[in-house]
Order: sequence, then structure tokens, then C-alpha cells
Amino acid sequence: MLNNIIDRIRLPFRQEKELYLSLYRIIGVFPHDISYYKLALMHKSVMRRNAKGKPVNNERLEFLGDAILDAIVGDIVYRHFPGKREGFLTNTRSKLVQRDTLNRLAKEMGISRLILSSGRSSSHNNYMGGNAFEALVGALYLDRGYNACMRFMEDRVLAQMINIDKVAYKEVNFKSKLIEWSQKNRVKMDFEIVDEKSDENGSPMFNYRVMLEGVEGCNGTGYSKKESQQKAAKLTLERLRREPQFIDSVFAAKGNRTKMEEEPVENVPNTDTKDDFIITRQPDETAEEKHPTAFREKVYKDNSRRQRRSPMYRSDNEVGEETPGTAQHAAAASATVDNATANDLDLNGEEFDLSHISAQRMSREDIIAQAEAEAFGE
Repeated sequence: MLNNIIDRIRLPFRQEKELYLSLYRIIGVFPHDISYYKLALMHKSVMRRNAKGKPVNNERLEFLGDAILDAIVGDIVYRHFPGKREGFLTNTRSKLVQRDTLNRLAKEMGISRLILSSGRSSSHNNYMGGNAFEALVGALYLDRGYNACMRFMEDRVLAQMINIDKVAYKEVNFKSKLIEWSQKNRVKMDFEIVDEKSDENGSPMFNYRVMLEGVEGCNGTGYSKKESQQKAAKLTLERLRREPQFIDSVFAAKGNRTKMEEEPVENVPNTDTKDDFIITRQPDETAEEKHPTAFREKVYKDNSRRQRRSPMYRSDNEVGEETPGTAQHAAAASATVDNATANDLDLNGEEFDLSHISAQRMSREDIIAQAEAEAFGE
């Protein structure tokens, strides 16, 4: 029946009849303008140019199809999971339109067999299949419109080839899972580039390694940095689950790092200031005797020069020079010295008599009278 429909279209070449039939089986409708689909299946490795000399390939249609897929899948996920939060919807949409999913769809639907390429990039099928799928959606949008693209995704892809519920709850972002695990356990994690080269067909290849606290995890190789890091993260997660000694080594390295961070890098500078430029003296019990005041020094000096005599033997000038205060101080000082040495002094074997010493002030007449009484009394 399909062949009869194709014959009524009156295609001039058998190859185009086969292409029409193949596209109908893939997208579910017959193309209106076959040129869009031919361009969608033309890989850049063919290096064809149009009449104006510009390169002709499926890159522009790939860009358009990528945008259309995001909008359509976002619409489908939004209606399929009512009440779900934005993060869940975004994660589910990214799983449906990610490169691995589109590559598998292209292979299962037969799109990969229709790609026109030079054959040199067949090993790089991770790019070719998914890119062709997006370009084919772009061609369908230009040829049939947005509703045709929506029916293609709902009736041909999600209804027959993908279980959207299983995809939504299946974890495929292993890099995010590893980052989340490391953050919760406060483990330092890095992706280290090991090698970057090209394969035998000239396609770039990347090799990344996971580093956990400086401990080597697993390596991952892919045709993009994201792909290689996803593989390395997946293998590292599997190793963490099945090798307890690997987890022990990671946390031992973490313990050494945190211990070093807690220890001071250098000694804290001392804030004490030296005041040794100030000369201090130790307290001396005899300081008062060694360093008498000016008043006491004058009294002692006068006493050392002047032999203490009774007022009766002093001249009139000596008695007149004394002020009442000075006489009292002198008498007190004389009494102190005489009392201190009274027991040690001996005058010609006779006991030293202190009866003539008095603290009362005597007038000149009293002094002369006392002297005459003592003289006549003897």
C-alpha cells in the first residue's frame, strides 16, 4: 500500500522513493518538501557547497531542531507531571533530550542508516546520530509545522519507544550525584584532565579522572568533556559503593587535610614589649638611713661637727642663734643620741649623769643661776 502511494507521487528516482518510504516509517507522515530532509541527513563531513559557495550540511537544522525539541518535550513533561516542581521538570526534560537518549533513538528508528557522511566519522557516532535526530525535527518543523513535531514526539517516540515515568525517576547525571555526595560529606573533589587527543578519524577525545581529596578515582573517556566526566563520575560512584577501602582512603586524606588546616602555619608573634631600659632598685630596709632627708642630713651634719654641750657652756651667740623650733629639734636629737649611747659611755669610771638635761626651755637668768648653784654647791 505504501508503495502504491509513493508511485502516485511520481518520484523520478528510485532512491527518492526509498527515502520517502523510510521517512514515513520514521516520522509517520510523508514529506512535502524532501529537500529539508535531505539536508537534515547530510553530515558536515561531506563538505558540499551550494551555488554561492557556502557549505551545505545539517548544522543549521540541528540548531533549529534542538530549540523545537526543548519546547515540545517541556510541554509534554509539564502536562504529564502535574504538581511537580520546576527542578523535577527540568531534570526530566534534560534526560529526554540529552545526547545519549537521542543517539539511541536515532539508532533504533533507523535514522543513523540514512545519514550521508564521508564515512570517516563513523566512530564518532555519538555526535552524528543525535545531531541528525535534531536536524530531522527541524526539517519536520519547516515542512509540516509545530503540530506535526508534537505528534511525532508523542505518538512515535514517547508512546512507542520511551517510558517517560521510568526516565523521570532514573538517575543519569552521575556528575551531579558525585558532586552532591562530596558536598554533603565535605570531601574535596576535582576533575583532572589526563589526556586530550584525536582518534584515527581526527575526532577529538578527552580523558578525565576524578580526584577525591587527592586520591585518584576512576577515568572516563569520551568525545566531549561532559561525556568523559560523566563516565568518570559513574565509575567512581560504583567504586565507592563496592570498595570500602577506597572510601577509607578518601576520608583518611580528608582527615589529614583538615588537621593541617586547623594547625597554625607559623607561631603567633609575641606582643610583649621590653622595658629593660628602665633601671629599677630593689627595696632596701636601710634606705632611710642611707639616704636621709635634707632636714635629717643637716641635723646629723651639725651634730657631727658640733660637740653636744649643755646650754650652760654655750656662748651667748650660740644660744641666740637658735630658734625655738631649732632648739627643740636639737634637744630631741641630742636626747636620742645620748640615750642610745648612755649605757656604753663611761667618764673616768663615774656614771654619766643626765639630770641636767631637760626638755623645758630655760631663760638666760635661770641658766646662770643653776650654774652658780652647782659651782657653790661643790
